[in-house]
Amino acid sequence: MLRLPKVIGHRGAAASAPENTLASIERAALLGARWVEFDAKLTKDGVVILMHDDDLDRTTTGHGPVAEASWPQIAKLDAGAWFGPGWHGVRVPRLDETIARLASLGLNANIEIKPCPGREVETAAAVIELVRKRWPKGREAPLLSSFALESMVTARDLAPELPRGLLIWDTPEIWRAEAGRLGCRSVHFSSDHLPADLKAVKRAGLGLAVYTVNDRGQARRLLDAGVDCIITDRPDTILAA
Repeated sequence: MLRLPKVIGHRGAAASAPENTLASIERAALLGARWVEFDAKLTKDGVVILMHDDDLDRTTTGHGPVAEASWPQIAKLDAGAWFGPGWHGVRVPRLDETIARLASLGLNANIEIKPCPGREVETAAAVIELVRKRWPKGREAPLLSSFALESMVTARDLAPELPRGLLIWDTPEIWRAEAGRLGCRSVHFSSDHLPADLKAVKRAGLGLAVYTVNDRGQARRLLDAGVDCIITDRPDTILAA
């Protein structure tokens, strides 16, 4: 069974720093997280960056689809100003520099492959290539996950040695068949859509994670029910649960 931590910081520490930035990852480490989750997406020119949305508008000073912007264009954007006045100047990070920062902080990661539409295979392949080239030898491998089926199939086929986590949103009953087909070592359920028998996941030998939980009481109930890992915007709050 995959050894999941009690807490994974969602998009770093998204409640207290701009999501999917090095500042957010550093904040998660400061708050006690030993793992972070973040989203990996491709620019127009094939650079893997950290970004959740398909468009730049919500979390940067840019506009339009990520898939139509080059890395030199994205590198100039402010990815912190939207979060608050104290975060001006925070930039969108590349995956390679993020891996280096994780190593310096002693953190592991759940890398969610978040492809722009039509780039599912390409994005997964690019993430895998970077992980193989840049992830420090001897360190526990990162966990790959995705809501994109084609990305997960690509991860399974190209990098069977890298652990995979099955992300499920609103159809929890499919976990057993999909985890088996994709060779996953953990299953990650939405807190809004949980299976009736959580412990069946554990009996199947899989790690069990729930996202995105920011309430300490809810986290405690889930942990008491057998959940291994809480994915949260507030790692300090949930570590105290």
